[in-house]
Amino acid sequence: MNSISALFETSRRVVIKIGSSLLVDSDNTARRGWLNALAKDIYHLHKRKKQLVIVSSGAIALGKQTLGWSTRRLELDEKQAAAACGQIRLCAEWASAFQFDQNTLQPAQILLTLDDSENRRRYLNARHTFESLLAQPMVIPIVNENDTVATDEIRVGDNDRLAARVAQMISADLLVLLSDVRGLYRTDPRTSPDQSMLIREVSQITSEIEAMAGGVGSALGSGGMRTKIEAAKIAAAAGCHMLIALGTEANPIQGLIEGAECTWFKASATPSSARKHWISGKLRSLGTYVVDEGAAQALSRGKSLLPAGVGQVRGEFGRGDAVTIETKQGRQIGKGLSEYSSEQATRIIGAHSDEIENILGFKYRDTLVHRDNLVMDY
Repeated sequence: MNSISALFETSRRVVIKIGSSLLVDSDNTARRGWLNALAKDIYHLHKRKKQLVIVSSGAIALGKQTLGWSTRRLELDEKQAAAACGQIRLCAEWASAFQFDQNTLQPAQILLTLDDSENRRRYLNARHTFESLLAQPMVIPIVNENDTVATDEIRVGDNDRLAARVAQMISADLLVLLSDVRGLYRTDPRTSPDQSMLIREVSQITSEIEAMAGGVGSALGSGGMRTKIEAAKIAAAAGCHMLIALGTEANPIQGLIEGAECTWFKASATPSSARKHWISGKLRSLGTYVVDEGAAQALSRGKSLLPAGVGQVRGEFGRGDAVTIETKQGRQIGKGLSEYSSEQATRIIGAHSDEIENILGFKYRDTLVHRDNLVMDY
């Protein structure tokens, strides 16, 4: 087993990004043969119990063909109109590719903007949506930037960084950027095709690595090697490994598993440890949950914080904000992200989780702080 094959084997959650130039031909028609082959790769990973998310470009290109704008340079509002038409076609192409003889994978469309990854409430909503979809046995989320509403001020701007944001959001173990180049080269492969110039592993993104990144390299795509380096920074900070790999040939994922060359940006931490480091060190606590002895003992055993174990709420905070957890004696024992605002939490503390919906009229989760968003002070 080669090192990349082992990486796939040990990764539970995998995000795969596909650029426009791979999925759509120069005449803005879908490359169905290639897409069907990639769908088989995805299906084989799915059978190995991997949780998969696809970040797929191509909506604007497909929409341009639908509207007869294939040869036009589009203004922003026209791109948004093309995306509105193309998103339907893009999902239809994926649904068709996921039709197999005995089994069918179900695509689920998720459209995101930059604000969805930076606004805490919307970030949590999106994360929980992903969690619910990934819990379904045959569903594959298909993500794209919401080009129909995004503007120059709020858009991510390329699906490389969007894919990295998604990987960060779902605590993915591995991000694969399928591209029209094999990886990061020391010099431009279009002028210096020597394969020995391919950088196979990157353990740290230095100024030298950044200097090797060029500009936008494709007529269809909005990204380039620079955006892939930025994506690698986001992924590494989230404890997620990232591969830049050639995607032009059929079955590119299977090719990687069998030993195809690529560039591997290694993460020094795991998604869980990176997330908990971010919670403990980067976020300012805006409030406090005061817990009883039973809740404190449950938390020390790796449990989530339930409303029944909380006797007091201090401070003003919103859903997704950081809160400290203290005992009645005033000892801080942990820090985490609250699933409810301070106003909502005050109404449900002391209650059983199955009473939350009756009290509030809705329920986000059974917990006030889920164990995945909790760091204990030991």
